[in-house]
Amino acid sequence: MRELLTSVALLAAITMAWPALAQPFELPYLFSDPLRTMPGVVEKGVILPGDSAPIPRSVQKNFAEPLTLDEAVDLALSNNQKVKSAWADIKVQSGAVGEAYSPYLPVINGSVNWTKDNITYSDSRYPSSDTSQFTFQASATLRILDFGGRAANRRSAENLLAAALASYDATIQDALSGVIQAYFDATTAAASLKAKTEAEEVAKNTLSSAKDREAKGVISQSDTLRAATALARASLNKNRARGDYHKALALLRYYLGLPGGTVLLLPPELNDQQVGIAESKELSLWLDEAQKNHPMIASLKKQLEAAQQQVTVVKSAGLPILSLSGNYYQNTRPGEAVTASGSQETTLTLALSIPLFDGFASTYKLRGAQAKVEKQISILADIEHQIAREVIKAHSDATSALQNLEASLTLLESAKSALAVSQRKYDKGAADITEVLSTQSALADAWNERVRSLAEWHSSRLQLLASTGRMGRSAVAGALKN
Repeated sequence: MRELLTSVALLAAITMAWPALAQPFELPYLFSDPLRTMPGVVEKGVILPGDSAPIPRSVQKNFAEPLTLDEAVDLALSNNQKVKSAWADIKVQSGAVGEAYSPYLPVINGSVNWTKDNITYSDSRYPSSDTSQFTFQASATLRILDFGGRAANRRSAENLLAAALASYDATIQDALSGVIQAYFDATTAAASLKAKTEAEEVAKNTLSSAKDREAKGVISQSDTLRAATALARASLNKNRARGDYHKALALLRYYLGLPGGTVLLLPPELNDQQVGIAESKELSLWLDEAQKNHPMIASLKKQLEAAQQQVTVVKSAGLPILSLSGNYYQNTRPGEAVTASGSQETTLTLALSIPLFDGFASTYKLRGAQAKVEKQISILADIEHQIAREVIKAHSDATSALQNLEASLTLLESAKSALAVSQRKYDKGAADITEVLSTQSALADAWNERVRSLAEWHSSRLQLLASTGRMGRSAVAGALKN
């Protein structure tokens, strides 16, 4: 009994101490990623097109200062859950690549046992036996030949890893597109609120002037009432603009991944420079670039290649496999009684496994694998057409927005001049309240068109980059500085 307890305690001690005993040999590169399948971007970070530095993983922002577009982009990319999920997919798939490499290496197993074997026979002619022995077994198996199954599975896993990397880039482009649109919607709403606030001030001044003129008997009360009506309408428009602004801010906070109570300040005005990119390249060049470089297309192409490799994997499963295995047994074989005296046994086996019939399972697996290839081809074609439509729309929007900039500026300057002239004429009694209110309304509309044109221009030029998969943080940072 004492011997049994001693052996159990020894085996338990070895089991408990093994992690500590193995720790000095656990080199980081040897056990965390021994086959070096983890892509370098996991450590270095992803660098977007045109950038020189990787995407920041954490961003600190002082919200007492106005939020710039490049800060909004950094916040969105660091907080976006879809981006984080796509990043995790890269790590998952790198593990699958390592798993696909493992069949090239031998599989080694070992076990250590302590066995007490006591045999007592009912027939006294046979002597009883009492044997206690430590036993050890070890085996090593290496696949020598499998007619391409391992290689196809490895290439498939590598293609899926490349697809995961491209899918991550596509997720970033989508996140960039969303936050850019939300940012410009918010800045447009802010500029619109500012314009309508100024229109309300103009309406207040007009009403004040009308009251003075009515008091002097120059105009009738109806003109004053019309000016009061115009002020009420201006106040209503301002209140609606304030509501639109708060809704736009709420949507922007969502894209930034910020708590609902976070107070955001936006720049007071949009840059009105007209330097752009839409006119610098023909539409056909943008389409060609999207087909070659868009990460979503690249991801689907790699997924198609992986599906094609899986057809080879399925085919090879029905072919012979040649393996080499070796075994070492000390004192016993697994499942057999221990020997009273010490013994050692070594075996070497060369095995050829030939699948003969599996109930047609491999036939239907092959059909399924071929159907998946057809499906990936259809998905790729659909995405290519979808991206082409997005590029065409973005190019058209950018070109149209650029043309609208000059027209909106001309409209605004004309409306300002018209209001100034009508106000001077009204003060001198040379014009009635109808002309003043008309030019006042025209100026408010001109401000709306100017703000809308500026926002459409800045947004469309960046959306064009995003639709071709070329969007980078540097392009965003420079968008409002041109």
